[in-house]
Amino acid sequence: MAPAGDREGYWGPTTSTLDWCEENYAVTWYIAEFLVGMGSWCFHMTLKYEMQLLDELPMIYSCCIFVYCMFECFKMKSSVNYHLLFTLVLFSLIVTMVYLKVKEPIFHQVMYGMLVFTLVVRSIYIVTWVYPWLRGLGYTSLGVFLLGFLFWNIDNIFCDSLRNFRKKVPPIIGVTTQFHAWWHILTGLGSYLHILFSLYTRTLYLRYRPKVKFLFGIWPVILFEPLRKQ
Repeated sequence: MAPAGDREGYWGPTTSTLDWCEENYAVTWYIAEFLVGMGSWCFHMTLKYEMQLLDELPMIYSCCIFVYCMFECFKMKSSVNYHLLFTLVLFSLIVTMVYLKVKEPIFHQVMYGMLVFTLVVRSIYIVTWVYPWLRGLGYTSLGVFLLGFLFWNIDNIFCDSLRNFRKKVPPIIGVTTQFHAWWHILTGLGSYLHILFSLYTRTLYLRYRPKVKFLFGIWPVILFEPLRKQ
């Protein structure tokens, strides 16, 4: 977390319950923390509580969608698991209502962590017992996400040291130590790889022939075609 005493910018006093390690309004008077993501962009730009909710609550909702997809990947087409759907919607509503009342970031982080843990366990089950040849993709997505989580913790724990270091080095070097930004980049990439993992698992079960291809030799995508009739 950032220490108290950061400068005030265009958006006025900070009202969010979180203020990360990046120096506020260091790049421009209009953006408190110069980072990425739509909801995150609104939050880090303004450091307003309403925008913080726009950043954090969609993390819960999108992760619930991931959980539903991973637990339904071995079902027939057009099937709907209403019990799981109701459970996840209810979970999202409860988390939202409690978080609006409590306003405690640790609560949100624990709830989000529970969903991520559920995804990890389900993914490990799939690559261990169902499709072991997907271990590379599954563990890569997990590893990239955990690396982002590691950087997030480093940014929180060593905030003062990182700020002092950035004051002593050229900006081109200092920007590489914005580990909260690396958290956004790496967790975004890890989430994308997990979506590919989910798509691969689902299309494989539906008897398609998915393949991982790399656009321009760098960016992974899933291509598939129907199973050939014998």
